[in-house]
Amino acid sequence: MPKEKPELSDAMRAKMGRKVPEKNPIKGTKFTIAISSAKGGVGKSTFATNLALALKKVGCKVGLLDADIYGPSIPKMLGIEEKPKSDGQKLDPVNKYDIQCMSIGFLTDQDTPMIWRGPMVTSAIRTFTQKVNWKDLDFIIVDMPPGTGDTQLTFSQEIKMDGAIIVSTPQEVALLDVKRGIKMFDKLGVKILGLVDNMSYFIGDDNKKYNIFGDGGVKKAADEFNKEFLGEIPINPGVGKSGDKGKPIVEEDPNNEISKIYINFANKIKSAYL
Repeated sequence: MPKEKPELSDAMRAKMGRKVPEKNPIKGTKFTIAISSAKGGVGKSTFATNLALALKKVGCKVGLLDADIYGPSIPKMLGIEEKPKSDGQKLDPVNKYDIQCMSIGFLTDQDTPMIWRGPMVTSAIRTFTQKVNWKDLDFIIVDMPPGTGDTQLTFSQEIKMDGAIIVSTPQEVALLDVKRGIKMFDKLGVKILGLVDNMSYFIGDDNKKYNIFGDGGVKKAADEFNKEFLGEIPINPGVGKSGDKGKPIVEEDPNNEISKIYINFANKIKSAYL
């Protein structure tokens, strides 16, 4: 079996005297920020959705792109059942809670498995980045799938990515994949804005703090790779319940302590870019 050629970062291409491929911004947007983890089940889609809504709360025009072709979560989390309109050439994003949204889940039945090979996934991602009428957005938040595969490579190599936020829970089994994701973005020349420790701890009825998934692992990973540690988000049953209802916590209860954490993240991002 022939060996696959390793992917080259822009820095490596330049050093070897090769042409660095031109990367284009997503038309209709100013800044593209990926939410990633390389690990499933760490609350990445919840983070992406609430961060998008928090950016809207602080006065930004926001889009939310669900790039998880095999397991789209955004339709459920935002309670969207309508199909996007099309003029035969481009798709119009679905508007919900004043943010522009797109997901493969809008185009297929909820229970339909996406049994697609890599080239089909790449084609779908190009459709969402090139053939959607995103309009006058300050930020587009991209909910990345788990892993370090075709979707991540397509975005990193073809799209002008302005940053990535890495979301993880603190246990070692999650951090193994997260570290691979950090190395992938570093290799592909995508700036990592920082790491977030999600579902970091739980406050019981006795007001004691319980570190269910371990303690401090994400902070240690950030220090190991010389990345910024953005903070912790505790476990709160209300977050899951609001997402299941299609009205995420930042939209349903903006004064909730969890919502305030997201709004703090949003203010930091806004001040850094706008």
